[in-house]
Amino acid sequence: MQSVQAAVAHAGADPQRPVYHFLPPANWMNDPNGPIYYDGWYHLFYQHNPYGDDWGYMHWGHARSRDLVHWEHMPIALPPAYEAGEEHVYSGCARVNGSGELLLVYTSVKKGTREDRPNNEQWAARPLDAELVTWERHPANPVLALETHGGPAFHKDWRDPFIFSADGRNFLMLAGDTDEMLEVALYEAVDDSLTRWHYCGPLVREPRDARRRFLECPNFVQIPPSEPGGEAKWILLTSPYSCVEYTTGRFDPSTLAFTPEQHGILDAGQNDVPNFYATNFLDDTDGNCVLLGWARGFEKGRGWNGALALPRLLTVGPDGKPRQQPLPALRSLRGVQISLRPFAVENGSMVVPGVSGDALEIQATLRLEPPEESGLRMKKAAAAGLRVRSSGDGHRGVEIRWDGARLSVAGCSVDLPAEVGSELTLDIFLDKSLLEVFANGGRVAMTRVVHAPAEDLAVEVFSEQGTTYVDRIDVWKMKGIW
Repeated sequence: MQSVQAAVAHAGADPQRPVYHFLPPANWMNDPNGPIYYDGWYHLFYQHNPYGDDWGYMHWGHARSRDLVHWEHMPIALPPAYEAGEEHVYSGCARVNGSGELLLVYTSVKKGTREDRPNNEQWAARPLDAELVTWERHPANPVLALETHGGPAFHKDWRDPFIFSADGRNFLMLAGDTDEMLEVALYEAVDDSLTRWHYCGPLVREPRDARRRFLECPNFVQIPPSEPGGEAKWILLTSPYSCVEYTTGRFDPSTLAFTPEQHGILDAGQNDVPNFYATNFLDDTDGNCVLLGWARGFEKGRGWNGALALPRLLTVGPDGKPRQQPLPALRSLRGVQISLRPFAVENGSMVVPGVSGDALEIQATLRLEPPEESGLRMKKAAAAGLRVRSSGDGHRGVEIRWDGARLSVAGCSVDLPAEVGSELTLDIFLDKSLLEVFANGGRVAMTRVVHAPAEDLAVEVFSEQGTTYVDRIDVWKMKGIW
């Protein structure tokens, strides 16, 4: 913690550091771990290297919040138990057992090497105080070990526990692999202590390939429908060293069979690495399913690295595909608002008047041709969009471009559902070097790490080879969360 504090001034002076996304005080952050609402607080734990702004020396950092928007840093929860041979505290989850005891369940990585299996066991920790400041390793550790887990002889990797419930039964899933196969292994609790588990079989199993090398950070929950009267679905998320993949379908707890129905990419943003990765879930106090993820791909050497993507409400649409929408509580960060109502942009760009900044929320509705009721007759644009972090002269900017079929955000493209048609709604969150875009009710979400000159602060609307009709633009300056 002294090492983190020593880096705070350097990290805080960086103009690229986000101000309304969660980050540690300084240094490295990756996967969100063990999010849970407990005793009046939302608690977030996360993979944390307190000694630098690159990966290493994995600890569990800790923070808490009343609303999942404004955060308070807490002391580091779990450093490695070096005296027990632990080298890293890898990812995991939090759960309250049948005795009302809060457990952090995680992958313990031991020092040394083994030729026949990973140096991993699944451990638990429990708090020693009501504020959840001090933790001890559970006396039942290891709660799972490869020698006794009853499942396959995973000999490459085995980690990232996630606990879920179905029909009053408690299950745990782990990612494991061999030379040929990738598996999300399913276990069931022997009792409500959540410290004893038995192997049930694979939830999914598939061949390894060059692109999908491991099914990291598996999550499995039931998500509600996006529309009244719709059907809830189970969703499996994995992070296979590429963009997070989802599979929605039905799960039968009596047979433990998962029947996939839809499969795809959850967030298509990617530079050299996926910019949204390593997901986790919690239920908020309103019963919503809240999705969390690690925003990654930032530059090293800046005293900080990694952030929490904005919390998202996750639902499933009538098409069986997920909908992601920013948490409504984020509206509490809105400051001064600037609004423009219907206008057109023809074969060029227009700077949005009165708007300047690098911490903004922008909502916009664009049409490649005007609605019939407008009475306007214009040539349909070939493409349209916005530029944030713009130089204001059309020469530079981070582009969000739509051609009626595909949406491109800072150079990454994704197909839009056919029902989008000739209208696009956008909810854009710009936070210094981090950009999150939600399109058409969350049918598409994309996270991008971006870089722009400090002086580029304008917002532009542009139209290509025709006229774009803009129903509305609303822009808010966003306040910091600290």
